[in-house]
Amino acid sequence: QVQLVESGGGLVQAGGSLRLSCVASGLFFGIRAMGWYRQAPGKQRELVAQITIGGSTTYADSVKGRFTISRDNARNTAYLQMNSLKPEDTAVYICKVEDRTGTAYWGQGTQVTVSS
Repeated sequence: QVQLVESGGGLVQAGGSLRLSCVASGLFFGIRAMGWYRQAPGKQRELVAQITIGGSTTYADSVKGRFTISRDNARNTAYLQMNSLKPEDTAVYICKVEDRTGTAYWGQGTQVTVSS
Protein backbone atom coordinates (compact mmCIF):
# COMPACT_ATOMS: atom_id res chain seq x y z
CA GLN A 1 0.00 0.00 0.00
CA VAL A 2 1.38 3.37 -1.03
CA GLN A 3 1.77 5.91 1.75
CA LEU A 4 2.86 9.53 1.56
CA VAL A 5 3.58 11.21 4.88
CA GLU A 6 3.93 14.98 4.80
CA SER A 7 5.24 17.17 7.58
CA GLY A 8 6.60 20.63 8.25
CA GLY A 9 3.64 22.91 7.69
CA GLY A 10 2.60 25.58 10.16
CA LEU A 11 2.10 29.25 10.85
CA VAL A 12 4.87 31.69 10.03
CA GLN A 13 5.20 35.44 9.62
CA ALA A 14 5.81 36.99 6.23
CA GLY A 15 9.49 36.79 5.36
CA GLY A 16 9.94 33.60 7.36
CA SER A 17 10.86 30.09 6.29
CA LEU A 18 9.44 26.59 6.49
CA ARG A 19 10.69 23.23 5.29
CA LEU A 20 8.23 20.59 4.14
CA SER A 21 9.03 16.88 3.95
CA CYS A 22 7.27 14.07 2.09
CA VAL A 23 8.22 10.46 2.75
CA ALA A 24 6.94 7.86 0.29
CA SER A 25 6.65 4.14 0.92
CA GLY A 26 5.07 1.11 -0.69
CA LEU A 27 5.86 2.04 -4.28
CA PHE A 28 6.49 -1.29 -6.00
CA PHE A 29 7.69 0.17 -9.29
CA GLY A 30 9.91 2.84 -7.81
CA ILE A 31 9.68 6.61 -8.05
CA ARG A 32 10.01 8.67 -11.21
CA ALA A 33 9.25 12.11 -9.80
CA MET A 34 8.17 13.83 -6.61
CA GLY A 35 6.54 17.19 -6.31
CA TRP A 36 4.56 19.66 -4.28
CA TYR A 37 1.28 21.23 -5.27
CA ARG A 38 -0.78 23.74 -3.32
CA GLN A 39 -4.41 24.67 -3.10
CA ALA A 40 -5.74 27.85 -1.52
CA PRO A 41 -9.42 28.31 -0.63
CA GLY A 42 -11.47 28.97 -3.76
CA LYS A 43 -8.53 28.38 -6.07
CA GLN A 44 -7.41 25.53 -8.28
CA ARG A 45 -4.62 23.22 -7.27
CA GLU A 46 -1.34 24.38 -8.77
CA LEU A 47 2.13 22.98 -9.18
CA VAL A 48 4.69 24.53 -6.84
CA ALA A 49 7.78 22.46 -7.62
CA GLN A 50 8.75 19.04 -8.96
CA ILE A 51 11.96 17.03 -9.06
CA THR A 52 12.69 13.94 -11.14
CA ILE A 53 14.79 10.97 -10.13
CA GLY A 54 17.57 12.45 -12.25
CA GLY A 55 17.41 15.73 -10.36
CA SER A 56 15.67 17.91 -12.94
CA THR A 57 13.52 20.55 -11.28
CA THR A 58 10.51 22.61 -12.26
CA TYR A 59 9.15 25.60 -10.35
CA ALA A 60 6.11 27.80 -10.55
CA ASP A 61 7.11 31.33 -11.56
CA SER A 62 5.65 32.67 -8.32
CA VAL A 63 8.13 30.72 -6.17
CA LYS A 64 11.31 30.83 -8.26
CA GLY A 65 14.22 32.17 -6.24
CA ARG A 66 12.40 31.60 -2.94
CA PHE A 67 11.61 27.87 -2.84
CA THR A 68 13.98 24.95 -3.38
CA ILE A 69 12.95 21.35 -3.92
CA SER A 70 15.35 18.51 -3.21
CA ARG A 71 15.16 14.77 -2.65
CA ASP A 72 16.90 11.94 -0.92
CA ASN A 73 16.51 8.97 -3.26
CA ALA A 74 17.70 6.47 -0.68
CA ARG A 75 14.98 7.57 1.72
CA ASN A 76 12.25 8.18 -0.91
CA THR A 77 11.90 11.65 0.58
CA ALA A 78 11.32 15.03 -1.01
CA TYR A 79 11.88 18.36 0.71
CA LEU A 80 10.57 21.81 -0.07
CA GLN A 81 12.56 24.63 1.50
CA MET A 82 10.41 27.75 1.47
CA ASN A 83 12.09 31.08 2.18
CA SER A 84 10.85 34.67 2.06
CA LEU A 85 7.30 33.45 2.52
CA LYS A 86 4.45 35.75 1.55
CA PRO A 87 0.81 35.80 2.66
CA GLU A 88 -0.15 34.67 -0.85
CA ASP A 89 1.78 31.44 -0.24
CA THR A 90 -0.89 30.44 2.28
CA ALA A 91 -2.43 27.15 1.13
CA VAL A 92 -2.61 23.44 1.75
CA TYR A 93 0.58 21.95 0.33
CA ILE A 94 0.13 18.49 -1.12
CA CYS A 95 2.83 15.99 -2.02
CA LYS A 96 2.54 14.12 -5.32
CA VAL A 97 4.61 11.12 -6.32
CA GLU A 98 4.74 9.47 -9.75
CA ASP A 99 5.98 5.92 -10.01
CA ARG A 100 7.82 4.52 -13.01
CA THR A 101 4.55 3.47 -14.66
CA GLY A 102 3.33 7.05 -14.54
CA THR A 103 0.77 6.41 -11.83
CA ALA A 104 0.32 9.39 -9.52
CA TYR A 105 -0.24 9.26 -5.78
CA TRP A 106 -1.26 12.18 -3.57
CA GLY A 107 -0.69 12.93 0.09
CA GLN A 108 -3.25 14.35 2.50
CA GLY A 109 -1.69 17.78 2.54
CA THR A 110 -0.17 20.05 5.16
CA GLN A 111 -1.38 23.56 5.95
CA VAL A 112 0.98 26.50 5.47
CA THR A 113 -0.26 29.84 6.77
CA VAL A 114 1.74 33.03 6.31
CA SER A 115 0.63 36.02 8.34
CA SER A 116 1.27 39.59 7.25
